[in-house]
Amino acid sequence: MSQLPSRDEILQWISDNPTQSSKRDIARAFGIKGAARIDLKRMLKELEDEGHLAKRKKTYRDPEKLPPVAVLQVGPQTADGDLTARPMEWQGEGAEPAIVIVPRASDPALGEGDRILARLTEIKGDFAYEARLIRRIGTNPRRVLGVFRATPEGGRILPIDKGDGKEWQVSKSDIGGAKEGELVEAEQSGPKGRMGLPRARVLARLGDPSAPRAVSLIAIHQHGIPHDFPDEVIAEADAMHPATLDDAREDLTDLPLITIDPADARDHDDACWAHPDDDPKNADGHVIWVAIADVAEYVRPGTALDAEARKRGNSSYFPDRVVPMLPDRLSGDLCSLHEGVPRACIAVRMQIDAHGEKIAHRFVRGIMRSVASLTYKRVQAARDGNPDEQCAPLMDEVIHPLFNAYEALTRARNRRQPLDLDLPERKVVISEEGEVESVNFSDRLDAHRMIEEFMVLANVATAQELISRRSPLLFRVHEEPPPEKLDTLRDTAEAAGLTLAKGQVLKTAHLNALLAQAEGTENDQLINLATLRSMTQAYYSPSNFGHFGLALQAYAHFTSPIRRYSDLVVHRALITAHKWGEDGLSPDDIARLEPTAAHISETERRSMSAERDTNDRYLAAFLSDRVGSTFSGRISGIARFGVFVTLDDTGADGLVPMRALGHEYFRLDRDAGTLTGSDSGTVIGLGQRVTVKLIEAAPVTGGLAFELVSLEGDALPRARRGGSKSAPKGRKPARTKRKSDKVKRKVSRTRK
Repeated sequence: MSQLPSRDEILQWISDNPTQSSKRDIARAFGIKGAARIDLKRMLKELEDEGHLAKRKKTYRDPEKLPPVAVLQVGPQTADGDLTARPMEWQGEGAEPAIVIVPRASDPALGEGDRILARLTEIKGDFAYEARLIRRIGTNPRRVLGVFRATPEGGRILPIDKGDGKEWQVSKSDIGGAKEGELVEAEQSGPKGRMGLPRARVLARLGDPSAPRAVSLIAIHQHGIPHDFPDEVIAEADAMHPATLDDAREDLTDLPLITIDPADARDHDDACWAHPDDDPKNADGHVIWVAIADVAEYVRPGTALDAEARKRGNSSYFPDRVVPMLPDRLSGDLCSLHEGVPRACIAVRMQIDAHGEKIAHRFVRGIMRSVASLTYKRVQAARDGNPDEQCAPLMDEVIHPLFNAYEALTRARNRRQPLDLDLPERKVVISEEGEVESVNFSDRLDAHRMIEEFMVLANVATAQELISRRSPLLFRVHEEPPPEKLDTLRDTAEAAGLTLAKGQVLKTAHLNALLAQAEGTENDQLINLATLRSMTQAYYSPSNFGHFGLALQAYAHFTSPIRRYSDLVVHRALITAHKWGEDGLSPDDIARLEPTAAHISETERRSMSAERDTNDRYLAAFLSDRVGSTFSGRISGIARFGVFVTLDDTGADGLVPMRALGHEYFRLDRDAGTLTGSDSGTVIGLGQRVTVKLIEAAPVTGGLAFELVSLEGDALPRARRGGSKSAPKGRKPARTKRKSDKVKRKVSRTRK
């Protein structure tokens, strides 16, 4: 191009190409070369000074734009019946852009004045953006889950919660098409009616109480997970305003921090960036930034918000919904590190050497602005050479440096040898109608492992920082396995022809060596399961007992304060230790660290149980139309009443009752973890491959019942009267006998 483009042409290009807006992108687009680049740089600086552009590191973006996710206030309808909205936050200097709400059939009815969290898309025409509802916020009517019973006046709702015996009255106009016996979710619509019952409006028909769409709600109620926020908590959250720069905060908006999350992430509480260390004393080293949402800015000690967050302890995640620890105004908005929006954070800058060892760190309280909200799959595809339109401009400055730093951390991890279990995570995918769409195992990408390593490093730096400052905190503790569980694991390994080191202090490296022996053999799954079962459960404590599984001396959760109360406590400890403000650890916080640790350890277990029960019910519903089919799997548990089997294709767990094992009596050896047929001598043990027939699937309970068809590829032998001299199937009889004799010797010594 012979001459520079006009200012209007540059602005139009940036507007049309928001992901290609660096000076290099603009120069390439207009064919600007050589000395003309200096004139282009001057023109961009003038546009920035005049407020037409905002510079983020080496990229220019239009400040007169709304972020992709924002809180809106619903406005009046247009003459055509379209619902309008206005942004609650507007960074630009011009008039607020016009927004039209595009509703879906499943969205709740919205009225003028409602606040909503919405996803925004730029459009052309009378409106600048169209908004699609994520969730409604700012209103807090009481909700109930129950069975609908029809009456001449409309109906009543019988709550499924055992502790709530009060019925709710529903008028004909509010039944929403509910049918007799259906499970419904309703909200309070007014004061008590003439019969003394509270009035309700049906929000959602969930159909048969045993249907897939209902099971997560049932689990929430059964496990006593707080579901609705009290009015005062919602009021406090709605009154919050975004944090701004002050003397205690550093301006980090020039750092090209990005968030990387699952595609269905409900919030974004961590962002990261890495670059080569320019310190000549740290050749080939890296600097890693991890920025975490500053929840402590909004959730202060002594407030209703804090009391409710502590009560919940953590967020609970289900395939079709989330029960958050914090109201939507915080979890989905002010505390979520959305792309292009200034957000309060606590960040740690960490230096690692070429070998991946951390040599220094520094914590700051600041304001950041994410340059991109990406998913694991998109980042992995970019790393593999297939960047999309948004990732392409970030490759050199952000994505490649992140993976380079991760490679160094991987070398350090391999030397440290944290426990390396290979247990795929199953994922239940739910359709918009609430039906189970698929059940599969989640992919484990390098992008996942990279973020995990960054978070682990940040959590280690946090524990070290607070220990060095003699600050009270909550540690994440994982103690080593108790001796009796190690003996069981060692026996299982010996029965499989493997060895686990004995007579020395146990390290994760010893367990990894055992797992490596089993890898690729028929005992692979057995040893992984047995190793997992030998572990103690992690918990929170104000005392440091180390983290055995990660092979770390001190560990504290810092990276997820939106969904874990433990992390909020740790953030407050950092604030107090660095004298960043008055919102740090209160004397009451410190005085009750012990009961807080016990409480949130319990709420974590409660959520895990509810999530596991929900997945079991979804899987039972998914398999309910396949009763009579056969499946392959492995034995995952042995009990006096039968055998537990985990299916290969879905990861579903079910029981083969003792009566479905065959026509003979099976003896249980608890120490050996086996069942032995009294007539045939067949030995059934952990990890064996089986084929089973599904004989029952109960979505209400999540139970699956199987019949054993074959063991290790062989049909079960028919038992013969008077016994059988045939060799046992499954485990070798000599090994089983040695193990049994070993147990007898132990018992004999104990009785002396």
